[in-house]
Amino acid sequence: MTTSFLSRYRPRFLRSLVYMLQATEYNIGDYINWLHRTRDFSKVEKRKQLKQSHKALALLYLGRLLWLALILLGTSLSVYGSAIATKLLGILVLMLSPFLLAYIITIPLFILKLFVQKPIEALIIWRATQTMARHKGVKIAIAGSYGKTSMREMLHTVLSEGKHVAAPPHSYNTPLGVSAFVKTLKGDEKVLIFELGEYYPGDVAKLCKIVQPDIGVITGINEAHLQKFKTLKQTAKTIFELAEALPSQPVYINGESQIACTYAKESHILYDQNGIGSWHVHNPATDLSGTSFTLTKDDQQIKLKSKLLGMHQIGPLVAAVDIAHKLGLTNEHIQSGVANTKPFEHRLEPRVDESGITTLDDSYNGNPDGVRVVIDFLKTLKGRRFYVTPGLVEMGSRSKEVHMKIGHQLASAKIERVVLISNSVTPYIEQGLREANYKGEIIWFDDALKAYATLPSMTVKGDIILLQNDWPDQYA
Repeated sequence: MTTSFLSRYRPRFLRSLVYMLQATEYNIGDYINWLHRTRDFSKVEKRKQLKQSHKALALLYLGRLLWLALILLGTSLSVYGSAIATKLLGILVLMLSPFLLAYIITIPLFILKLFVQKPIEALIIWRATQTMARHKGVKIAIAGSYGKTSMREMLHTVLSEGKHVAAPPHSYNTPLGVSAFVKTLKGDEKVLIFELGEYYPGDVAKLCKIVQPDIGVITGINEAHLQKFKTLKQTAKTIFELAEALPSQPVYINGESQIACTYAKESHILYDQNGIGSWHVHNPATDLSGTSFTLTKDDQQIKLKSKLLGMHQIGPLVAAVDIAHKLGLTNEHIQSGVANTKPFEHRLEPRVDESGITTLDDSYNGNPDGVRVVIDFLKTLKGRRFYVTPGLVEMGSRSKEVHMKIGHQLASAKIERVVLISNSVTPYIEQGLREANYKGEIIWFDDALKAYATLPSMTVKGDIILLQNDWPDQYA
């Protein structure tokens, strides 16, 4: 307890505060929540380190000045104050200076955001909106609790076989991120693909005003970001703002998402592992080399093979095929495009090391449906399987339920080793495992870095390691 309290008086305390601001993307509310949860500030920078950006450096310099000002104020009051109360106030300011600094440092951020950042951002977004209004390309927008990036990559890869396609790099799915991408467009693109991020009600509607989509894809709805949305109904309402923006244009819905199907209309196009519309899937198969299936429609037949892993990839792939067909691509284009699809970075991305150990990196997959389908895939593989996870963030009031269910799924799949990273949610996974009479071994680590460093000594040739999700420093 004493060590934790004294961590606020370390010289690196200010650096910890700036790191917390940076890690929360300078969202003052998220920063304050993290601040209130933290007891020992010497352990704040675990997974990542402070990036020396201009903004971070400016805050460090400003923070030093503010801290110095608090020390000088406290010293002046305690030394030169004529009344006892004034002297006591000075001592109190000195003692509480790090606590005061943690809040005061947000004031210049708030002022800059209100009077400088907001007007500039509004201008940038307005310019992007005007550019999109003039752009003649087909605009495809993707929304959902999960699977947006994978769907974007599938569409980009398949459609690029016959069209000039552009899409933002990485997950540029905020108004500013989308606007930055729009600025790079040359105007001759035939297809534009966008991810629409959702963190608060109205986010998808705002992005639709910028993008002005012609085709929408809703990849599914679950508890992801439930901590912010509070209810699944609010999550669904926000994501379906995309459908509301396209009252008479095509909207594709993941038919394997029960919640999404609940909100789907007759005019919407459902896709799943069995096909889409008149397209039907036959002979599906998946292993560590990829996924294959045959797609038929009337007298047409397309044999497709992708490097993507898991049966859950088939639904999004057939949606991409249908969109490609409607945009005029030939079966040969589609076959070649699907063959070129491969796992995106940190999304069920396989690699085999020189020791013959297979690692499936799914560390960017942090939602219940993603966990379920990955465990289903892992269940089909031969070899001793290690499932490594810190659990899922932002599950809100359903966190216990979600994590106990993961424990049940792992027990049912008979995964040999479950490696849990100690935090506020992994005990629920253990509870679920115990409740389901799990027969394998549960292994605990204090943090993920220790787990990753130790795994090589625990594994042998033929073993399979699944790295499920990441746990950012700002979560307890």
